[in-house]
Amino acid sequence: MRPLFRISMRLLTALDVLCKWVTGMCGVIACLAMVLLLLNVFIDVVMRYGFNDVSIGMQELEWHLFALVFLLGTPYAMQQDGHVRVDILFERWSEKSKAVINLVGALCFVLPFTLLVAWYGIDFAYEAYEINEGSGDPGGLPYRWIIKSAIPLSFGLMALAGLGMMTQAIFVLTGQSHYQVRKKDGLA
Repeated sequence: MRPLFRISMRLLTALDVLCKWVTGMCGVIACLAMVLLLLNVFIDVVMRYGFNDVSIGMQELEWHLFALVFLLGTPYAMQQDGHVRVDILFERWSEKSKAVINLVGALCFVLPFTLLVAWYGIDFAYEAYEINEGSGDPGGLPYRWIIKSAIPLSFGLMALAGLGMMTQAIFVLTGQSHYQVRKKDGLA
């Protein structure tokens, strides 16, 4: 029984490392998208007020980049345990209680919801690809399926972050890890 436990813990560790790496890359990409968004807004404002030149494509790119910041930032926030919850109760619980809540919450709520949205999001993006959907505005961005594809991708990555929550909870329950203590101002 003990060798089987070691093998399963190694597999869980590998899964945990994979989840943290992938969701960490989501954070990096979200940060890059935020920098591009800031640059895009700056250029758009300068062009509009400095040169009286308005670009519909630049304005649409703003909401595309904002969507990427949000959609890829969420799996990273989940992995960093920075998502919203009722911390006033959670911070007072024992490590094992936190782990059970996280395990059950990820298994019963996070995974079913994220996988359901990812599943239906695939058809949503595929329909946009099939009809070669683009902007309805002249000068707008083509290939709207690209940004629509970010929805199922993001929710799949959130499901992966949910798996990461579960592996961390299992490590806490088996005494191999613990949750980080967060300061009251939200900074670790």
